[in-house]
Amino acid sequence: MVVIHKGPFGVNHGVELHKEVVEYAEERLDEFIKNSDSFDRFEFCKPHFVVGNCLEISSDSNQYDRVYCGAGVQKDHENYMKILLKVGGILVMPIDDQLTQITRTSQSSWESKNILAVSFAPLVQQNRTDSSKPEAVVLPPLTVRSLQDLSRIHIRRTLRNLTNDESGGRNSTQRMSQKRKRRRCRRRRRINTYVFVGNQLIPQPMDSEEDECIEEESKEEEQEKDIEPIKPEEPQVNHLRDKILSLPLPESLKAYLLYYRKK
Repeated sequence: MVVIHKGPFGVNHGVELHKEVVEYAEERLDEFIKNSDSFDRFEFCKPHFVVGNCLEISSDSNQYDRVYCGAGVQKDHENYMKILLKVGGILVMPIDDQLTQITRTSQSSWESKNILAVSFAPLVQQNRTDSSKPEAVVLPPLTVRSLQDLSRIHIRRTLRNLTNDESGGRNSTQRMSQKRKRRRCRRRRRINTYVFVGNQLIPQPMDSEEDECIEEESKEEEQEKDIEPIKPEEPQVNHLRDKILSLPLPESLKAYLLYYRKK
């Protein structure tokens, strides 16, 4: 199960029953932060994973804006899952083979709708074989970010917006105009002929011909086609990284702004 506060200044918590799955998730997260260019193209809220049964979350846990459960929830646990939501929050979980979206509209009311039919393995139930009370799952506390961390987020956001504006301007000047075709039509009139029958002039209409329309490219486009060869698609550039590396800053500060990324 994953519980989320949206945005780069929020929190992202994941609860997983199996320790080895959490270890694998942390390895993949570390690899993503160090190597993926997507980390620089979008603002990112780093998730924190906890090993435990999501049905044993501590009762004093925080409430969340978004909650997703990736296993089938029994009907008697529906209210337990709803309590994790803030007012206005949305919970998505499988119930009775239906992926269900639940929105908390007030402290005591929810709206529910089915999204689609699904088949999920059920949540693992709490172990009640002995008299001992199961250990509660404690989610990470909500802490205030340091001023240094907040500064890094704002600097990266400003530089990202700047590079997006610059790259957008470059792309607009290099973008080729779409090919335009003009329609040329030749319209033919109906011609009547006349014959004399006795002393009378009788019209004899000819079969009319349909209009003929031809689509042709403009001369300018034909010339462009002859002059400009097709260029291979260039690999995407990490503009944010290039911008940070070009700044007149100490190398240690550049590394901090890049989250000490390898690429």
